[in-house]
Amino acid sequence: MPTLYTHSDANTRKSWLLLAGFFLFIITVGYIFSYALDDPSLLVIAVAVSIISSLFSYWFSDKIVLAMSSAKEIDFSSHRELYRLVENLCIAAGLPLPKIYIIEDSAPNAFATGRDPQHAVIAVTSGLLAKLDRSELEGVLAHELSHIGNRDIRLATLVTVLVGIVVLMADWFRRWTFWGGGRRRSNGNNQLQAIMFFIAIFLSVLAPIFAYLLQFAISRKREFLADADGALLTRYPEGLARALEKIAADPEPLEVANRATAHLFIASPFKTDRPGAKIGFWQKAFLTHPPAAERIAALRGIANS
Repeated sequence: MPTLYTHSDANTRKSWLLLAGFFLFIITVGYIFSYALDDPSLLVIAVAVSIISSLFSYWFSDKIVLAMSSAKEIDFSSHRELYRLVENLCIAAGLPLPKIYIIEDSAPNAFATGRDPQHAVIAVTSGLLAKLDRSELEGVLAHELSHIGNRDIRLATLVTVLVGIVVLMADWFRRWTFWGGGRRRSNGNNQLQAIMFFIAIFLSVLAPIFAYLLQFAISRKREFLADADGALLTRYPEGLARALEKIAADPEPLEVANRATAHLFIASPFKTDRPGAKIGFWQKAFLTHPPAAERIAALRGIANS
């Protein structure tokens, strides 16, 4: 039976293959838009704006997310057990100790952020501390430290840049077409340009959807990888499996979460993945996290192997 261990390398390869496909997709869409409008500057401007805005988010993402979540930094004297758990896991993983924050919210959840291991942050809710036992909490912390060790925040930022490029190109193409740019260029005798123009109109609607689907697919692969690495770190996959069960079954939504930060948490904060709930193909495609049942089954496959 395949387990998270056997799929760990495969998930890494698939993430980078998806990223390579993302680059190819952007180049293709940009070429079609530029050709249809006879204006190569569209791609250049979209890339420049997306990179500038995303670099700002990259450098200040931790502060922005922590402020949005109303998280408060703790020290050793106030939360000794939590501090020691993180410290011991960091020693085992060979990572520097991140800053630790608490979010006063009764819903159990956690996330990691920061641009690299030297500037990393782990935040857990008060509900997580109250509702999980030590081994379950250790599994969650190991998962989040794996995100830090795998540089998932850096990858997520790169993917956000790529999504931003696609969305901007599609938006600008529609605006320029509305103001007559496309009509002026498509009135000529160039049949190929006319065909490309109609393809570009079609892509201006569908390209952002495809971009978000690729972003969500990469995010789900990284969650599986963090589960695998977290289980390797604690040597007790059942702890994380039980934690995911409790988080998924808990009825309370996370009040401080929103669509911009949902992908950071260990499980969906909106309770869209209840135990036993049926998830259709299209619904799953738009999830930022793999279904909890799949993650739990994979973790328990380790324990039984």
